[in-house]
Amino acid sequence: MVSEPADETTQVGSDLQHAYDLVCIGFGPASLAIAIALHDREIKARVLYIERQRSFAWHAGMLLPHARMQISFLKDLATLRDPRSKFTFINYLKSKNRLVAFTNLSTFLPLREEYNDYLSWCASHFEQDVQYGHETICVSPTENRKGPIRSWQVRSRNVETNGTSAVTAKNVVVAIGGKPRIPPALSSGGLDCRILHSSLYSTAVPRMLLDTRKAYRVAVIGGGQSAAEIFNDLQSRYPNSYITLYTGASALKPSDDSPFVNEVFDPERVDTFYDLPTESRQKTIWSDKATNYGVVRPELLDRMYENMYHQRLREADQDKWQCKIVAWRQVIGTENGSDGRLRLKLKDTSSGETSVSDSSFDLAILGTGYERNGHETLLKPTRHLLREDRYAVERNYKVMFRKDAVASDCGIWLQGCCEDSHGVGGVFLPPVRQELD
Repeated sequence: MVSEPADETTQVGSDLQHAYDLVCIGFGPASLAIAIALHDREIKARVLYIERQRSFAWHAGMLLPHARMQISFLKDLATLRDPRSKFTFINYLKSKNRLVAFTNLSTFLPLREEYNDYLSWCASHFEQDVQYGHETICVSPTENRKGPIRSWQVRSRNVETNGTSAVTAKNVVVAIGGKPRIPPALSSGGLDCRILHSSLYSTAVPRMLLDTRKAYRVAVIGGGQSAAEIFNDLQSRYPNSYITLYTGASALKPSDDSPFVNEVFDPERVDTFYDLPTESRQKTIWSDKATNYGVVRPELLDRMYENMYHQRLREADQDKWQCKIVAWRQVIGTENGSDGRLRLKLKDTSSGETSVSDSSFDLAILGTGYERNGHETLLKPTRHLLREDRYAVERNYKVMFRKDAVASDCGIWLQGCCEDSHGVGGVFLPPVRQELD
């Protein structure tokens, strides 16, 4: 694979030769998998990856001690496509002289910390192709007064200097991941500095709660894996603190990764899902929800319940417990307590009644997931070319533009935001373009 550095002074015009065959916006696991596939297939193409972060990092805010992956290491960036690739997790272990030792662990689920190192190891092979520290502003068609669009302008901003630059490409993959989902009731008028999204947890909390011996009061909001992991981690990180987890559900619920259910992530299942009528797709997504959304790994639930039981063993009065889980409670707002801390406005999801939390908190942490609609803003200059009034995609993830509006060898692909058309499993299967052959 041959790349050229982006030219920040390039003036984009209709007669300009395309700077790149492919530009991938975002350099997370999806774009990294594409880079590896292009490498393994020896496709000679001019490729650029644009990444907002200053270096490669994968969910840095949730790299918690002892946290494990939720999927088998065999579903890495290469194995299911080509087990002989140098970029398999097994070859990574071999290169680090840990293959035998890892085998002795008898697990398919590596530590999240180790998997992040694997991803970083893979990314290090493509540093010459990545423009780190640049946030993509928009993607727009280059001017073409005659015939269909044949290239795209990708404009980005240097996060340090704030200077802008632009490159052109025949093909663009948008793989920007999700942005933190903040409940509107907590973000109106700006997010309170005492409220933090889980994506920043492990990096921001140590700077906010400085004394690990102090008896802080912390609220965790959410009922999924991130909220549960944070609730569990806080107990060891701040052993004298008082921690309350609020969930709108009736209880924390286990994720379902049993063999038959887990087949929803099989690549061939995407074909079946894509061909379903719209209503059937929606029903299928809802039925598959327990595989990934608002659920917690069973082994973590067992550990949490055991910790709660130890409290019950030592203290019968639950009001005196340091760690509590409060179900049926949706956080609908905040107010300042008389002690200067934060109080939460709560709605009972079973009765609809509202109240204010008994406790006040030094910090509230949101395990409320992510929005995956950032592509709509990024691609706004292309909206007039769409076949439908939305960013619908073909089976190969290519955005559907009007007939003859865009040349057949030119296109935009979406990754990580196609659940409505490709299903839960399709979100995690990066496209490998045949068009670059």
